[in-house]
Amino acid sequence: MTPPLHPVVARVTQRIAERGADRRAAYLRRIAEAASASFWGDDPPDPPAKAGQTLLASLRMSAPARSALGCANLAHGFAACGPADKLRLKGTAVKNIAIVSSYNDLLSAHQPLRDYPELLKAAIRDAGGTAQFAGGVPAMCDGITQGRAGMELSLFSRDVVAMATAVALSHEMFDGALLLGVCDKIVPGLVMGALSFGHLPVILVPAGPMPSGLPNAEKARVRKRFAAGEIGRDELLEAEAASYHAPGTCTFYGTANSNQLLMEVMGLHLPGASFVPPGTGLRRALTEEAGRRVLRHAPPIGEVLDERAFVNGVVALLATGGSTNHTLHLVAMAAAAGIELTWDDFDELSTVTPLLTRLYPNGTADVNHFHAAGGTAFLIGELLDAGLLHEDVRTVAGEGLAAYRRSPVLTEDGLDWRPAPETSGDLAVLRPAADPFDEQGGLRTLRGNLGRCVIKVSAVREEHRAIEAPARVFDSQHDLQDAFAAGELDGDMVAVVRFQGPRANGMPELHKLTPPLSVLQDRGHRVALVTDGRMSGASGSVPAAIHLSPEAADGGPLARVRDGDLIRLDCGKNLLEVLVPDEEFAAREPAPPPAGGHDGTGRELFGAFRQAVGAAERGAAVVLS
Repeated sequence: MTPPLHPVVARVTQRIAERGADRRAAYLRRIAEAASASFWGDDPPDPPAKAGQTLLASLRMSAPARSALGCANLAHGFAACGPADKLRLKGTAVKNIAIVSSYNDLLSAHQPLRDYPELLKAAIRDAGGTAQFAGGVPAMCDGITQGRAGMELSLFSRDVVAMATAVALSHEMFDGALLLGVCDKIVPGLVMGALSFGHLPVILVPAGPMPSGLPNAEKARVRKRFAAGEIGRDELLEAEAASYHAPGTCTFYGTANSNQLLMEVMGLHLPGASFVPPGTGLRRALTEEAGRRVLRHAPPIGEVLDERAFVNGVVALLATGGSTNHTLHLVAMAAAAGIELTWDDFDELSTVTPLLTRLYPNGTADVNHFHAAGGTAFLIGELLDAGLLHEDVRTVAGEGLAAYRRSPVLTEDGLDWRPAPETSGDLAVLRPAADPFDEQGGLRTLRGNLGRCVIKVSAVREEHRAIEAPARVFDSQHDLQDAFAAGELDGDMVAVVRFQGPRANGMPELHKLTPPLSVLQDRGHRVALVTDGRMSGASGSVPAAIHLSPEAADGGPLARVRDGDLIRLDCGKNLLEVLVPDEEFAAREPAPPPAGGHDGTGRELFGAFRQAVGAAERGAAVVLS
């Protein structure tokens, strides 16, 4: 029997539903009309007056979408197919599935996706359908571009992926979709694009993590030694190469692996698919099953991703101390589904969500250790039993989240699912809800006279969660790094790095600041970071108040902060403020944004994005702003 839903979870879910009721209803009507037009062409029946789910249920795959196409249109659609598929696509008895992939062999996490299309086509063909590679989407590696000019394209690439996904699905040839992607901006972008085709069944197909390499604590130690000038580039490169060393996702719990966890908890992965390693029989079996499942059983993505699914995603993020980037991505994905999710929702859910994992950068273990300790099945079971997840949701595995309490196994008879262990395999990595690492979630929202921001506290020690210190103001991360290298930062400080928001320069991650700030903290100084930029899914032990909104380039008060101003950051009180008299602070002339800096490395192509992008607390989206 499912325990009753926690009253705070129920209240937040109800508030979200009421806040965006009109917008959600309009979204559901729109995708119902799209389904109707897809199946009946220019003379569809009228959609129902209400949300549209009744029509979706009645329409679901009653006839292939291509039935509405003219003969010339359809002939173009199957011209390159082999004889057997061409014969099937000429008729109306067979469903056709789109494959949209973010494969490249630059990203270790995406390299295993190379062979998936042919594998999926074969599985779908054997199950009585057809599949076509509908299109590719770009996939940036934040690890490569970290601290470089290319990082200023990273967040915008999410919206490019969304648009590219929409282009791939726009041909009206498809009755479902398989989305192949893993990393930071790619998964949210795929989902945002697919939600414009919310009448289609959609499954996200992951690739799994690489084997564990150099222990994360050792990697962090080497990075700090390099920042302090104690070792050279050769030794640092050896350590980095031992950490990132094989096909598969990087194994720390950053945005890529947060993506995988959230897609599973939100019902878009098959149960237990997130962290099965690439190149294994089980991974192959799960990939093939995704093809069969989208053909026969998966519900439309617009129905799967409702208010309950997004609350489940937020709770899972908080319970695992996941990536701060998802305070942007979940908001943007929700908006694509006609749902208004806010940082206030994150904040309230955090007060009742226990922290159940210790994964780097919140601990020393990686996602392979998490998977071995019980993984997603154990975690979901604990959160369900605590009444913190909605069980009554739709998923690609069927009705209800209970199916995700089971883990996949490969037997002599093929793929199967078995109940998760009743106890954690390693209490240093994964704990039950009754004995958490912390009573509250790993993310908090701070507010005050500098605006609103997000901070990840799960990796920050209690004694570092409150600080009052003078500001050192920088207009770029490189200025801070130069000051550190010159020995100018040797005392307590709140490092203010401004003009890093979405309108200023695309909101780059500032993860390169982690080693120097950590060195200062290790020397005994009280240190924090305040910025309108992003930090990283791998935000570490230094308190970092990030995503500050409104941003400095959009009139935010951060532009009026000066060197020496006292800043108070207090996670316990959810407070961030500059201790300058209100009248004096308001009378200051805001500092101007740095001149130039938008040319080269493709940045000049994204001027329209910088002008159109929404605020961080609205998801920093371009396509939905």
